[in-house]
Amino acid sequence: MKRILVVDDEPQIKRMLRTSLQSSGYEVILAANGIEGLAEFESKRPDLIISDLAMPEMNGLELTQAIRRIADTPIIVLSVRDTDAMKISALDEGADDYLTKPFSMPELLARVRAQLRRTTEPEVATRISIGDFIIDADAHTATVRGAAIHLTPKEFDLLLLFARSPGRVLTHKVLLRSIWGPAGEDQPEYLRVLIAGLRKKIERPDAQKHIESEPWVGYRFQPGAETQE
Repeated sequence: MKRILVVDDEPQIKRMLRTSLQSSGYEVILAANGIEGLAEFESKRPDLIISDLAMPEMNGLELTQAIRRIADTPIIVLSVRDTDAMKISALDEGADDYLTKPFSMPELLARVRAQLRRTTEPEVATRISIGDFIIDADAHTATVRGAAIHLTPKEFDLLLLFARSPGRVLTHKVLLRSIWGPAGEDQPEYLRVLIAGLRKKIERPDAQKHIESEPWVGYRFQPGAETQE
């Protein structure tokens, strides 16, 4: 049974999450703030963390930073609309996904399943076959729906980065830093142009969008129907 740590200072949110997660077959640990959450994490080592961002004593951003210093456990952050800056900071610091309050439980459960699946599937170092895509990092080749596509070096790097984090929100800062290094973090226009070029090569007007925009935050890669809930 997978173990999930829920960190939130609102009792009603914790009750709702505990009931829904337990009904879905998960063991649930509860904590009221980041300090309690970190202590529970260190003692019980959950498989996934769901954390609010705005909390007293230690907030969700500080909790994310503390956990990322010691573990790669998936973290889903919860935020209200007026905490976009903290939400983006949490994602930049290593949180894997976010939901804006209020949210639907089916959507949260789908995100939980996606993150747990990602951590249990072995990462293929040189060849990735996922959804509609086959990507060979060594040969520097990629196919979409069985057809080979020609990508520039930067487009290939971006597609490979996406394919290694399916369903996960990657912030503008993370993408810029990963593709262009620290010097690229302040050049968002580079990313917009690169995303537009990659979309033209991998997406069809009548089919699923593989690169989904998360407004003001970043992008989420959806490889194909087999990864959808």
